[in-house]
Amino acid sequence: MTKKEIVRIISDKLGLTQLKTKEMVQKTFDAIIETIAEEGRIELRNFGVFEVRIRNARKAHNPKTGEEVFVKEKCIVTFKAGKAMGEKVHSLLNKKEK
Repeated sequence: MTKKEIVRIISDKLGLTQLKTKEMVQKTFDAIIETIAEEGRIELRNFGVFEVRIRNARKAHNPKTGEEVFVKEKCIVTFKAGKAMGEKVHSLLNKKEK
């Protein structure tokens, strides 16, 4: 699913223009990104937690040459689904299995 599809679904459900909805969706994403960058963590109840973690420096191999290379440490963003999301996804999986 793309941001454009999310905008369409929300605008249809709320009866708003897609332009206004796109602006609200983008502002929401921007706020999430800013908070993660400034505070390193954002918890959205019933949705999940985004958190910045440090991936340690390590040795790796170039897959083309097999040469050993050094990869510097870097920040990554992790996501852990909230309870409500986990339960909803799990119930969808159970429906597919039947």
